[in-house]
Amino acid sequence: MLKFTKDHEWVKIDGGQATVGITAHAAEQLGDLVFVELPEVGKVLGKGDNAAVVESVKAASDVYSPISGTVSEVNDIVVEDPSIINSDAAGAGWFFKLTLKDASESDALLDEAAYNQLIA
Repeated sequence: MLKFTKDHEWVKIDGGQATVGITAHAAEQLGDLVFVELPEVGKVLGKGDNAAVVESVKAASDVYSPISGTVSEVNDIVVEDPSIINSDAAGAGWFFKLTLKDASESDALLDEAAYNQLIA
């Protein structure tokens, strides 16, 4: 189940785990990404908390946690090569994984159709 925030994060929920990244639209708006800072494994994030930072040749932007949980894994590949986010934002360009606190929080997020309408 893929859900989206109005701040252009995506979250894929699989059981009690969630994978989080930024949307292709966000990556396109930012331009060529040159730096990514991810949260530490074990960090507890609330819904809407600052979770990561991305910087491009144009701007820096905060990435917020779309759902509450504890960071269980980070994608070091995007730290080493942020351009992966530009080329595969919803795949290899994921940022971090969470062990969910309350999966029902995802009910308030946008589905793909609503997100596409938001960015249209």
